[in-house]
Amino acid sequence: MPLRFVALAFDKNEIRAIRYLAEGIQEARVTLRATLEDGVEAGLRSIRSAIRQVLPLDNGISAVGVSAPGVLDYKRGILRSLPGFPDWVDVPLQDMLVESLGAPVFVARAADTAVLGEWRFGVGRGVSDLIYISMNDTLDAGMIFQDQLFTGGKGMGGAVGKLLIECPLALSEVKVMTLETLLSGETILERARARLETGASAALLEELGDNPLALTIEKLCDAARQGDPMAQGLLKDVGACLGMALIHIMYLFDPTLFVLDGMVQCAGEALLSPMRQTLAARTPAAYRDHARIVLAQLGNDVRLWGALALCLAELGL
Repeated sequence: MPLRFVALAFDKNEIRAIRYLAEGIQEARVTLRATLEDGVEAGLRSIRSAIRQVLPLDNGISAVGVSAPGVLDYKRGILRSLPGFPDWVDVPLQDMLVESLGAPVFVARAADTAVLGEWRFGVGRGVSDLIYISMNDTLDAGMIFQDQLFTGGKGMGGAVGKLLIECPLALSEVKVMTLETLLSGETILERARARLETGASAALLEELGDNPLALTIEKLCDAARQGDPMAQGLLKDVGACLGMALIHIMYLFDPTLFVLDGMVQCAGEALLSPMRQTLAARTPAAYRDHARIVLAQLGNDVRLWGALALCLAELGL
């Protein structure tokens, strides 16, 4: 009988589950609305429901892998906190799912599953040391070192987004921010909207119906591609800040490969070019030439692929 696994990823908006064969063939998938705001029990019911909807008829699965947002104790499978959801504190997610499903369950935070997915099935195949960085609502990162997921001594390490950095993108009254705040979509849009309100781009503001709040990351990237000076200038600052972040990470961890995802995919060269210029100007060749920088390959399913990879790694497959 072939080995089957269920991979699940959830966030504040939705819960997604896929049943995979060990080699990565998808057999079933489902997407449900997340109910995290209704409390832990309601959220867990939705998670269990998504898993059960993709189980085979004989319920024969080898393991379940879960990709969770928030702060997670990897070694104990405990969700320590979930920003925006005060009820989700010290939730023993792994133990609760094992008890209800009767199968092995492995839990990791979102960026850790993403890096596992790209390492096992994506652009990082064959690489022993790599760092995955995603710029979405916040900046998050996951790390593979010597073919192992890096989670630190107590299971909560690798939180690169907590590093402090000084950068021209920072608001004037706050010169130093954590990377997860500085390079978050929220901060970038805040800067762009502030510039729109000072008349930096009349054409873009008109396109938004004179409403700066209508601006999204996608619209900002589109404007930069169309030559809008404000959008291009802002993404240039973002790229320079990302370059500075990579320099700090290079010195600390010396990876072979950086895998970039999220907003970087949307912004393209408007962001990547100033990032490379910053690296070229500020990084010794011994570090810069050693580390390749590529875009992620697995798209929106990267965390689900990673949840499968988590199961395979934990079972030694």
